Amino acid sequence: MIQEIGLKELDPDKFVEEQAESIKAAVGDGIAINALSGGVDSSVVTMLGHRALGRQLRTVIVQNGLLREGETEWVSTVFHELGVEVEIIDARMEFLDSLKGLTDPEEKREAVTNTFYKRVFGRLVRESGARFLLQGTILTDVDETVAGIKRQHNVFAQLGIDPEEALGYQIIEPLVRLRKDGVRIAGRALGLPEEMLGRIPFPGPGLAARIIGEVTAERLETVRKATVIVEKALAGSGAFQYMAILHSDRVTGVREGRRDFGQQIEVRCWDSTDSRTATPSRLPYEILEKMAADITDQVPGVVSVTYNITAKPPSTIEAI
Repeated sequence: MIQEIGLKELDPDKFVEEQAESIKAAVGDGIAINALSGGVDSSVVTMLGHRALGRQLRTVIVQNGLLREGETEWVSTVFHELGVEVEIIDARMEFLDSLKGLTDPEEKREAVTNTFYKRVFGRLVRESGARFLLQGTILTDVDETVAGIKRQHNVFAQLGIDPEEALGYQIIEPLVRLRKDGVRIAGRALGLPEEMLGRIPFPGPGLAARIIGEVTAERLETVRKATVIVEKALAGSGAFQYMAILHSDRVTGVREGRRDFGQQIEVRCWDSTDSRTATPSRLPYEILEKMAADITDQVPGVVSVTYNITAKPPSTIEAI
């Protein structure tokens, strides 16, 4: 059982120092590799890894086609300014191919996991000679996976899977005793800017976790455009997380006096501290109304916008 470090017990400077020493001891003279998505967890583990290993750590952004608009460019620029060189790996076709025809949520998560760890990262590990993957698994990821709520893509040992045997490399998880609020505190101790630490959480499977039904290039573009509008509208709300979800069934709408079968976007906005529980934010109706108008006006094919008002539990923060 993993022993949680709560906020009252967390000494961020001591935590960073201890984890950096632990990473050094594990990797020794070898090479480690880590994937940077731009989320809080991956950003903190990237800075921690570079504090510990310097040039022994190779940092990559895997462009999987499931990221938000402009994400890769923005994240690589921020880390370049922090002195961390980031390599961009284009794997968009591999991920799209792996998701083709899949509609079951767990099958989609499994496809993203296998493509990332076995195909893309397996190849990078072989090419680089790295024997270690450094990743930002946090305690909530483990809890949700073990409880059967949803399989988080970055959880292995707690399911009885030996990464070295299954994947060919070891996984180091320095943040696994923390939850999101603790990760942010550790990130401040590492010198990460608030623009990075204050970002809303983003799922490992990316926008694939926000598409109900099959993931295609066209449907990704729909939810990506809606995401831009939702994140712009709610950036000043103070909410823990907010997102656009694309539903699978077409719904009846009306355009220019004629029936139009189109897509439906569900907006979710959450108040929470650590994502274990969450309540829908009580947004002013004017904000909801404007989001609905902007999405139906600016995102081709969308004729309906709804707002989720079900707490977690029984709902969850992401759709799948």
